[in-house]
Amino acid sequence: MKRMPDRPDTWAWLAAWLEQNWPTLYAGVLALIIAALRIMYGGGTFRRMVVEAPLCGTLALAASHGLALLGIPTSTAPFFGGVIGLLGVEGTRAAAKRFFNRKVEQL
Repeated sequence: MKRMPDRPDTWAWLAAWLEQNWPTLYAGVLALIIAALRIMYGGGTFRRMVVEAPLCGTLALAASHGLALLGIPTSTAPFFGGVIGLLGVEGTRAAAKRFFNRKVEQL
């Protein structure tokens, strides 16, 4: 079995990347876990959990990258990830639709 070569520069790069992107990754994982637990608690099927939980996780990843566009610090990404996981895909879609409709009406 091959061992991973000891390359300090690779580990330093990985640590720097994780430090920079930690809030985003944490938001995605948190949304995935909360969505899965919400579906299990609500008596949902395994199929629904397998489909919706990763959707919530990727939605949280996408939303956390857009926080800066809205003037919100990226350090709040885990909060939004938790909210997305709790609301689910349909709830998040409805909330986003209401938010963007209000923004369009203000223009």
